[in-house]
Parts: sequence; structure tokens; C-alpha cells
Amino acid sequence: MGNVLVFLEQADRRLCPAALSAISLARAIHKTSGGKLLFVLIGDSVADAAKEASQFGADAVFTVEAPLLKNYLAETYAPIVARLATEQGASVVAACSTSVGKDLLPRVAGILDAGVAPDVSGVVSTKQYRRATNAGNAIQTIEVLSDVVVVSGRQTDFPRAQPSGGSSPVSAAAPGNINPAGATFVELQTQKRDRPDLTEARVVVSGGRGMKEGKNFAILEQLCDLVGGAMGASRAACDAGMVPNDLQVGQTGKVVAPDLYIAVAISGAIQHLAGMKGSKVIVAINKDAEAPIFQVADYGLVTTWEKAIPELIAEIKKIKSAS
Repeated sequence: MGNVLVFLEQADRRLCPAALSAISLARAIHKTSGGKLLFVLIGDSVADAAKEASQFGADAVFTVEAPLLKNYLAETYAPIVARLATEQGASVVAACSTSVGKDLLPRVAGILDAGVAPDVSGVVSTKQYRRATNAGNAIQTIEVLSDVVVVSGRQTDFPRAQPSGGSSPVSAAAPGNINPAGATFVELQTQKRDRPDLTEARVVVSGGRGMKEGKNFAILEQLCDLVGGAMGASRAACDAGMVPNDLQVGQTGKVVAPDLYIAVAISGAIQHLAGMKGSKVIVAINKDAEAPIFQVADYGLVTTWEKAIPELIAEIKKIKSAS
């Protein structure tokens, strides 16, 4: 019987959406472990986020605060997580497979001499996990035999946790000797958009190479704004320079699983399908009736985007104006 320690990401004094998925992952592991469920938040000012985290049923919430921890660096965060795991008797250390999680957890595993179960989509036991392979066409069960297991979960496969009521005890843990090992935080560059983040949106509208050129994505932006969705794109559209690379959905891009995914002028190459076929409802619009995208679509429309999208926008506006 071992404890489960989960690292929760926070920003602007709030838990990140990925933290809620990490809690769902940790809860699933905790059901099989029988130990304690422990949360840890690291930063410069995490009291508000820790108070929020205390509503999710942990046995304890630990905060580690220091000015040098304001900005994430794996060199400073990983030793803290590893030390807490040892001090608290954790047999599993978990987090979400975000860019931070993918950077942090392997370093934690290295310090603890622990095996890693990366990008898992399901929990069998504290030692066994399910994960997608072969571009999502096969699910493998992996077993980690080390005493401590480090696990990262795919955000799209673990729903955002809901508060369980009550309030967990929150306690401060000492940061210890913070040694960045020569690393220096320079700056964080982000692209500010009015639309939801691609991996967190409930609706995603993606365009493919069939959009022909970048300026044509403006009509998809109109559709996004009408339905409150996020903009995505296929790798082919990104490689062609039509849209920025950070909009890419697919195996080598971002994996999404919204309530509604609208694929416009996307053929449906296996690389793209691996990044979106977990969506609850998939709508495909393509002029090629034999396009692979129709094999995974719940609804398919064989026509050109030039005809379909303006009509769709007009109908949505009618519905909105009547309500």
C-alpha cells in the first residue's frame, strides 16, 4: 500500500484545466492503491490555487513557495517533487502530459530511479496502465516493475475532476536548497487569442489543405466565433504555411477530444485522426466522398467548403437571432 502524489499545475493563482485532469488520473490510481491521495503545488504564490485544490478530496495538499519558484524550471521543480514523494511514502507520482508534465516527470523519475508510464489513457492498477500506440490504432497495457512508478496521463482521456466537497488540510513544505543547476528563466512567450485553448475547447473547427490558402481560414474563424470554438488545422495546412504550427491537430501536434469536432477540407490521414478521433461528435465536410475522414465521422457532408461553410454560418445566425 503506497500513497499517490500528484503535481498540480497552476497559473494566475488558479488551478490550470490540466490540473483537473491530473486529479482524475490520480483518483483512478488511488482506487487501486489504497494509500493516501496527496496534492502538491509549487510556485511563488499558490495559496489561492491550493485552497481551490483542497475541495477535490485529497488527504493532504502541500504547497512549496519561494520567489525562485515563480517560473517553472524542471531543474528546480523536479528535486522538490522527488523529495516530497520520498518523504510522504509515495509509490506513484502523477501529473498531466502537458508540456510541463512531459518535461518534469522524466527528471523526477531519474532522481527516484523510477520507471515511467507515459501518456497513459487508462489505469489498470498502480503498476499497469493502458496507452495508445500505432497512431491510436492499438491500445497496449504496460507494466512498470520499479518500487516507485511515475505516470503521466493524456489530458483528453481524463475528464476534468469535479469538487468532492469538504476541505483537505493544506500545509506548507520547505523548498529546501533551490539549485537551478545553471538554468535561467528568460521569458515566457505566449500567443494571446480571444478563442479557447485548442486542447481545452468544447468545440474545435479545423481546416485542411483543401482550404487552398491562409486567407480562406478567415471564414472558419467566423464559424469558430459563432460556436465559441477553437481553431485547429491539419499538418498539411500548417506545413503549407496557411496557419501557425501551434494550431496543428494530430499525432505530432495537439491531441484534442472536444464535444464537437468539425473537420473542413481535411482528408483524414492517419496522423490527423490520431489527434482527434476521441472527439464525442465528428462532423466532416469534404468534396471527396472517398476521403478517410468519413470513416470516423458521425456526420458527413460531401460538398465544397466554399458552399457549405457560408450556409452553415447563415443557419447558425438564424438560430441565434431567433433565440
